[in-house]
Amino acid sequence: MEAKERIRAVIRQHLAAVERFASQQLSDILAIAATLTATLRDGGTIYLCGNGGSAADAEHVAGELIGRFLQNREPWPAMALTTNPAILTAVGNDFHFDEIFARQVSALAKPGDLVVGISTSGKSPNILKAIDTAKARGALTLAFTGEPGEPLASRCDQCFRAPSAHTPRIQELHILAWHILCELVEEALSHADPTKTGRVSRS
Repeated sequence: MEAKERIRAVIRQHLAAVERFASQQLSDILAIAATLTATLRDGGTIYLCGNGGSAADAEHVAGELIGRFLQNREPWPAMALTTNPAILTAVGNDFHFDEIFARQVSALAKPGDLVVGISTSGKSPNILKAIDTAKARGALTLAFTGEPGEPLASRCDQCFRAPSAHTPRIQELHILAWHILCELVEEALSHADPTKTGRVSRS
């Protein structure tokens, strides 16, 4: 395929996936936004985990929640479980790589918290174990995956299932969804306590 046509083909795939998202999953996004808002408003912590690109997404989202998205505001409690090499290597070495997130969830998560598992395939063993551990600890669970996204999607209380089976398109939709969610949650919490926020432009 000629290079420019390949670029056009990728863009068409992306736009088609975004259109499916816009037509099929707005109710899912609103429901997830409500859960995130309630978790933060009630003093819970959001824990995020993923592998590879999804690990980067977990860190990106935690940064948006603790820092800011579009508004100056109070920081919100969030943690990416992908960021401590000593924990990850100790648990991976002494137990198993499948336990690297579950062990942290077991130590940290409690009722009222939300544990987010990000897996484009929905099959990552360490994400599945983290979600099972979160449920055993009484925390809520949220999946970010693609199609078909099983078994992760069915194990979680809520799920955003990007309408694609192609990993790059799934990852693109994940970060689009997270940006939308951050904006919705900021709006909801700033209306709940307008003294703690002030709109600013991002550089």
